[in-house]
Amino acid sequence: MTDVRARVLVCDDELQILRALRVVLREAGFDVVATATGEEALDKAAVRPPDAAIVDLVLPGIDGIEVTRQLREWSAVPIIVLSAIGEEDQKVRALEAGADDYVTKPFSPRELVARLQAALRRAAPDSASPVLSADGLALDLAAHAVRVDGTDVHLTPIEFDLLKTLMQNRGRLMTHSALLAAVWGQSYAEDVATLRTHIANLRRKVEKADGPRHIRTESGVGYRFTG
Repeated sequence: MTDVRARVLVCDDELQILRALRVVLREAGFDVVATATGEEALDKAAVRPPDAAIVDLVLPGIDGIEVTRQLREWSAVPIIVLSAIGEEDQKVRALEAGADDYVTKPFSPRELVARLQAALRRAAPDSASPVLSADGLALDLAAHAVRVDGTDVHLTPIEFDLLKTLMQNRGRLMTHSALLAAVWGQSYAEDVATLRTHIANLRRKVEKADGPRHIRTESGVGYRFTG
């Protein structure tokens, strides 16, 4: 726990869930601002901007997707959408509205805290290291080179940009459309078949059969880089 506690805005209309989130997050060292409606959450955020937000998808009045969208209009804080709704299209809508991650109820408190901490780390300013690394995989931005356990691996320009985008968003669930737009351009945002082909090729090159799996598939939604 640090001396300055990160302030987390939480919005859920289920009192029991709200209480549980308050306890879990406070025990993890966060300062919690609890709200029960989307309007209240936006008001509290405007008065005192949070460091991160956890927002339920289904709320009285404006829903969690609209809360996320409005927060994103002026804030870059990490937003995790929390909901009992598990449909893929709802996950995609939340992520495309600006959410950084999506956790489905019932949730593991440890997983939620870990996701929140990871989101806060990604949002924190860093030294912009020219080398991104994970478990033997190293991507050198300056040299435009990739190595697996010290051995050079040849990637096409598209594969390099795809791996770079995933590694720069480590732990974050990236939708198909977000990856396609970032690597190929907005006009390719619906070409999921192309993305899947390149992901398969990339995995063959950077993931050994007996080694760690870095690129995780979130079925019907997108991909997440772990490690």
